[in-house]
Amino acid sequence: MTRAIGLFALLTVVMTWPQARLIATEATPHQDVYFNMWRLEWFAHALSTQPSHLFDANIFYPEHDTLALSDAMIVEGLVAAPLVWAGTPRVLLHNLLLLGAIALSGAAMFALARYLTGSRAAGIVAGIVFAFAPYRVEHIMHMELQWTMWMPLSFLALHRLFDTGRMKYGLAVGACLALQMLSSIYYGAFLGILLGLAALLLIARDRGAPIRKMIAPLAAGAVVALAVSVVYGRPYMRVHPRTGDRPDNEINEFSARPMSYLAATPNNWLYGGRPGRTSGPERRLFPGTVALLLATAGLLLVIPSRRQIAYLLLLAVAFELSLGFGGYSYRFLHDYVSVFRGLRALARVGVFVLMFVAVLAAYGYRVLVAEWSARKRRAMLVIVGVLLLVEYRASPALEPYVSSAPPFYRVLAGQPRGVVLELPLPRVNEMPGDEARYAYMSTFYWFPLVNGYSGFFPASYLDRLDRLRDFPDERSLRQIRADGVKYVIVHASGYSEMELAQVTARLRALGMAELGTDSDGVAPATLFRAP
Repeated sequence: MTRAIGLFALLTVVMTWPQARLIATEATPHQDVYFNMWRLEWFAHALSTQPSHLFDANIFYPEHDTLALSDAMIVEGLVAAPLVWAGTPRVLLHNLLLLGAIALSGAAMFALARYLTGSRAAGIVAGIVFAFAPYRVEHIMHMELQWTMWMPLSFLALHRLFDTGRMKYGLAVGACLALQMLSSIYYGAFLGILLGLAALLLIARDRGAPIRKMIAPLAAGAVVALAVSVVYGRPYMRVHPRTGDRPDNEINEFSARPMSYLAATPNNWLYGGRPGRTSGPERRLFPGTVALLLATAGLLLVIPSRRQIAYLLLLAVAFELSLGFGGYSYRFLHDYVSVFRGLRALARVGVFVLMFVAVLAAYGYRVLVAEWSARKRRAMLVIVGVLLLVEYRASPALEPYVSSAPPFYRVLAGQPRGVVLELPLPRVNEMPGDEARYAYMSTFYWFPLVNGYSGFFPASYLDRLDRLRDFPDERSLRQIRADGVKYVIVHASGYSEMELAQVTARLRALGMAELGTDSDGVAPATLFRAP
């Protein structure tokens, strides 16, 4: 397994190059990169200062439980915290956790496919499919969506349980499901559904131990997963009355279409930009021509095994779930299981389609080379591996991010603690503006921040945006006084020269002390302090 991890780490470097060369300074140009770094930094900060208030993050002041407005990334935070405390540069830490998750996901799929097929080469093929298909590139900015290693490991534990009936594998199933929930709520919720279905399929047709030996391990695993999920879900239940369910139009917008499984990312070397081969955000789910051919070969060239049929059925269910309201099963879950009403992007269930295609591709590869000599099998592995890597290769976009405090924020960090408002704020119909960057910059001083960025935007925040829309008029000034704002930051990059002069002149006229102007990392910014 160590060699597999090393292999997929090397392949990750190759497939994301030149990311490895710029690993300490650059990342994907997207606001969610700021959000990722803010979450990791907040987690470590809260653990070391106020662990009982972990979910009361500093954004969207004066709201509570603001970390629960999106995926809290508990596992990622726990992994990152010691590195944060050790002073690891922030961009480097972000990229290590992101790229490391891709490599570990490939290695975990290798372990599952090798167990199912008995072939290391088939495991490598499956790992490449799972780790580098267009879905990965589509979500390269979403750290929690790269932490998929628990999925194949949970299925591996499930197979071992049904082959042996041993308690430790039942507990391993529950632990993997819990870890997936703590890594990504989206994946954890749907993994629970698909694992349950897989257990029913396997217990009926594919087990090596009697049913009576399965009951206690399965129950123990379910208790572990359920207990963790209930505890983790408490802050999300607290915020749900304030956020409500996802609107149906959002769910429809970010659900898959059947043609989504033919769409690759625009920067894919082979398919990017070709008519009919690209789609909108979240709906680029093509698993690859080579993977589909291998999976088909394994189903047609020989009589499929019971496990292949099980994975084909699971693939069909995952595909149907990813269609959201365009299918049937999600509508049932939406109506009767509250957690699913908070999930917007049903197309993300496509990662399970990819996983099951990878398993079937491993079976297909084994079928094709079953009668070949060792020399021919090695050559075939090289050919198939290269074809997959070429088909999946995409040109990465990168830009610099700061790991240390810009001069302006070092000045703010030296001031007495108080509520901060950063201007300009975005219009409600033009969100998120620079809110993600403002949230990340707050990690250099950790004061309460009126601004914020997350998967949900609280109603109170949206109302505040409306009341502060014409800052600094009387209505907006009443709002910042009510919020107890002590510091106002005015970013020159967000205003015209005339608007900037008007805003700063009004703040001075109100008696706010001008503490200085310096670089905010992008452009000059001026710090004002309320009297």
